[in-house]
Amino acid sequence: MHLLDPISSVLAAIVASAHFGLTTLGADPAAGTTWLLSIAAVVIVVRLALLPVVVHGVRLARASGRARPELRALARRFRDRTDPDSMREYLRERRRIAGDHGVPRLGCLPLLVQLPIWLALYHLLANAAAGTPVGALDAGLVASLGGATLLGVSLAERGYLGAGWTHLGVVGGIAVMTALLAFVTQRYLVASNTVLADLPEVMARTQQLMPAVSAIGLIVVGGAVPVALLAYWACNGLWTLAQSAVVWRWFPTPGSPAAERRAGAQGSA
Repeated sequence: MHLLDPISSVLAAIVASAHFGLTTLGADPAAGTTWLLSIAAVVIVVRLALLPVVVHGVRLARASGRARPELRALARRFRDRTDPDSMREYLRERRRIAGDHGVPRLGCLPLLVQLPIWLALYHLLANAAAGTPVGALDAGLVASLGGATLLGVSLAERGYLGAGWTHLGVVGGIAVMTALLAFVTQRYLVASNTVLADLPEVMARTQQLMPAVSAIGLIVVGGAVPVALLAYWACNGLWTLAQSAVVWRWFPTPGSPAAERRAGAQGSA
């Protein structure tokens, strides 16, 4: 039994329930549109369930931003003091400052909860597209998913090269859209809501290159995964873009360009 099987079974139940609900409302159970909406449904349910983790991340970023000036001053004060007593005092002061500004003690640990879910979703859709039943996605539903098409391209197909230009256009179009969503989100929303001043130069440059690297990576990987999984990535990218825009607009990290933009807008109002 795979460690992710229980999570995959829950996610399979969500996809199967969405598919059942859509067909009950009159949708064609074998249509590609029905399956794409079922995949979109699992994105919505999962992302709604993970909102508490997102809220934790926003609170962590804002609290850390408020504490950053004091932590920077503390680091300068203890820069040349390396004896054990000074180090203990330094750690006590760090804990005090973090407590004063409400920095969660668990830090980024809750954010790691998302990783098993994303991996389980990947395995679920990859296995279903390959014809392997998973939980509530029984053999009949898996066969239906495998036979569903988008503009004549099977949702179970992989790769850019297939049945002519239509195949290339569908797969390449979804992959490029997914890459653009990731690039815009990271370049214009996440990056401007990140404080790079305290990072080493190498890490800051790496952070600046991440949007382009992520976009290129998605285009490359897009040629090796099922179309169903590409569709999931596109839906997930849309949600991430909207969610990041909300954080960028109303809950920017203190000290970031987004926070300075918000402060300037409020000052001129």
